[in-house]
Amino acid sequence: MKGIILAGGSGTRLAPLTNVMSKQLLPVYDKPMICYPLATLMSIGIRQILIIAKSDDLINIKKFLGNGRDLGIRLSYAVQDEPKGIADAFIIGEKFIGKSDVCLVLGDNIFYGSEVGVDSMQGKFELMNKKEIDAFIFAYHVSDPERYGVVEFNNENQEKAISIEEKPKKPKSNWAVTGLYIYSNNVIEIAKNLKPSARGELEITDINNVYLKRDKLGVITFKRGFAWLDAGTPDSLLDSAHFIQTIEKRQGLKIACLEEIAYRKGFISKEKLIEISKKYKEGSAYRKYLDLIR
Repeated sequence: MKGIILAGGSGTRLAPLTNVMSKQLLPVYDKPMICYPLATLMSIGIRQILIIAKSDDLINIKKFLGNGRDLGIRLSYAVQDEPKGIADAFIIGEKFIGKSDVCLVLGDNIFYGSEVGVDSMQGKFELMNKKEIDAFIFAYHVSDPERYGVVEFNNENQEKAISIEEKPKKPKSNWAVTGLYIYSNNVIEIAKNLKPSARGELEITDINNVYLKRDKLGVITFKRGFAWLDAGTPDSLLDSAHFIQTIEKRQGLKIACLEEIAYRKGFISKEKLIEISKKYKEGSAYRKYLDLIR
């Protein structure tokens, strides 16, 4: 399976912060925002990842992440200069995806909890390999569902999704569709056959509804104790930073430390971790943390 981080858009909601800096490189406590979706894909076990962003933003994102070799992964880059919708990512990434299945995560989404990890996902991947399910979306219980795509279930046990609506005025549930999606390879053709919505974009909800109608859509609900944050507004960016700060200071463990994830997953060796650590100046809190890992 390959991964895509959709880091497009102009960061309008975060202006003037984004007037001179890419949204994806804004700090969320002690790390640039893009570290968090990248950490999500790496935690699932994905090592080939495409980052899609505006051409101006890609310059500095590439400068920060490079080709991914130091993390034991392979990073590719592609341009989306116009806001054509989330589903456009599969058209842009067609050559990169090739014949693989694909996991897409939005560049301003932060996931925290053990439910997003290779062990938790293994059973879901097996269902896709058997062609019993062609797509998985992830739902999170929210107090303001009218702001999101909303999934309706057939019963309180969330056994089966029966509808998905984009920002409904009267939501049928409190379960919001998050910015994390897993699709079989046929998502490329589905995306190509979509018609733009009233706002001129290819909507991810329309893709999900295609799988829903085919009875090939699986929904994974994040339970209590799991956190999903959208850092795309000034308030939510600050809330996200406070959340990360609180957990890290309380536990003494970093969230979305890419080097640590790469080492724990076996993507890089202890020797490589030591080499990376030395790139940070002595006295750096980040270097001290990396030194403790080994």
